[in-house]
Amino acid sequence: MRNLLRVFFRLLYHPFAFAYDVIAATVSFGRWKDWIIEVVPFIVGTRVLEVGHGPGHLQRILLSRGLTAVGIDESSQMGCLARRQIGEERFRSAKKARSQASETQQLAYTHGNIVRGLAQGLPFSNSTFDTVVSTFPAEYIFDPATLTEAHRVLTETGRFVILPGAIITGRGLWDRLMAWLFRITGQTPPNLSEIIHERTKEPFAKAGFQVEVHELDVRSSIVFVMVATKL
Repeated sequence: MRNLLRVFFRLLYHPFAFAYDVIAATVSFGRWKDWIIEVVPFIVGTRVLEVGHGPGHLQRILLSRGLTAVGIDESSQMGCLARRQIGEERFRSAKKARSQASETQQLAYTHGNIVRGLAQGLPFSNSTFDTVVSTFPAEYIFDPATLTEAHRVLTETGRFVILPGAIITGRGLWDRLMAWLFRITGQTPPNLSEIIHERTKEPFAKAGFQVEVHELDVRSSIVFVMVATKL
């Protein structure tokens, strides 16, 4: 089953990336974007790197809040989707700014950059970002090389924010069906909370992080957010 899932997700992230949003919305019963936005209150500073940006929804949200956002993803197809998201947000922001600007106002523009690359080898200088964030990442996020790189590119007071998963708790028929599907595919095992707490201890400490795990109630579901601060 796990090997089949790896093949499925590789297809979904590459040749079938165009279907990602539809599938994500379907399996989460429309909660996917609500889950993603839960990381925003944990973001500090103005310079944010998103690891595994996917179709770019969080990038759009970050830009709309006036942050300097950079996204990195291994998938070139996801990069195309994210650039489209950012382009649409820039258009909306510029239109709004023009309508509000007066002759004495100077317009401030945010910017976003989409980069293709791997989390285990981030192409950025030391202490570049205030926050590194990742939502629903694959197993690479717990790779010691990924943790080391995140620590390196963060400022001294920066933090690494990860949304590793969510559990559907609703009792409706569709909710129970999706929860069952998530369990049998291994995406959200019954002991997910225990697994997350256990996995954050040794590898994050070795990389120089102290971790807090937050469990948030969101629309008949529990969303897990890990906040790792530099020691």
